[in-house]
Amino acid sequence: MNIYVSNLNYSSSSDSLQELFAGFGEVTSASIITDRETGRSRGFGFVEMPNDAEGQKAIDELNGTDFEGKTLNVNVARPKTERSSGGGYNSNRGGNGGGYNRRRY
Repeated sequence: MNIYVSNLNYSSSSDSLQELFAGFGEVTSASIITDRETGRSRGFGFVEMPNDAEGQKAIDELNGTDFEGKTLNVNVARPKTERSSGGGYNSNRGGNGGGYNRRRY
């Protein structure tokens, strides 16, 4: 079971997150997501537990509890969705460059 944990303290570590969940059963992995440029925690992470019953028990008991000074939000992680390469509205990067170009004849 893949578990999403948000509202983590920015000083929390992957090791402390793993220890927290290990109280409910075997933890395959625990990781806190960091910003690519700064390396700082983004305040959320993921925990993988091979036993779904243990994972659900951890979710039920840890959601809304205090951990390192913050109230955790703990849920089953949703599958990652594919992002499009474009940026939404008018994502076509082509065109005339914009701006005001007055033609002179």
